[in-house]
Amino acid sequence: MRTRFTRAEREAQILDAAVAVFTERGYANTSMDAVAERVGVTKPVLYTHFGSKEGLLLACVTQARAQLLEATSQAAMEASGPEDMLRRGTLAFFRFLDDRRGSALVYAESSVTAEAIEDIRAQQTDFIASLLGAADPTADPQRLQGWARVIVGACERLAHWRKQDPSVTAEQATEYLMDLAWQGLGARAGDSGRAR
Repeated sequence: MRTRFTRAEREAQILDAAVAVFTERGYANTSMDAVAERVGVTKPVLYTHFGSKEGLLLACVTQARAQLLEATSQAAMEASGPEDMLRRGTLAFFRFLDDRRGSALVYAESSVTAEAIEDIRAQQTDFIASLLGAADPTADPQRLQGWARVIVGACERLAHWRKQDPSVTAEQATEYLMDLAWQGLGARAGDSGRAR
């Protein structure tokens, strides 16, 4: 007897399989046949749900975007103060990439995903700027955006470095970011009366 899945359950299965195949083979070398085989469905089922290979990849990136925001938001909510918030959020980002190897698609630059990747950067920048703003409510909003962009860029470069050198742990990368970023931000947080 065959198990019947809801549309949402089937799409979740397809996305899990697609992330695995895209991660193993890369976008160019992934075929819809390979994804269909991994899921155990026919190729037309994939097209019914996602329209094309590009649509499937974009759905994978969109899912990773939502999961990344959830992971970093949860970590920030558990923080005891501004420094801990930045530390926990950064560590959650690196652990997110470690725990979900396929979520490396978050930073898999290609013409297919360029806009979706930029949306993820914007999402994380806005999230970090809001956290920094909560820690320093008198800071200029443009300055908050600048700080957040620096942090997002640094995290992204550290993630690429970790991909090339797996000996660098999530904890080490977090400490490297904190060593640099918190020197300035921590001083500002401690001097909230200073003119901005």
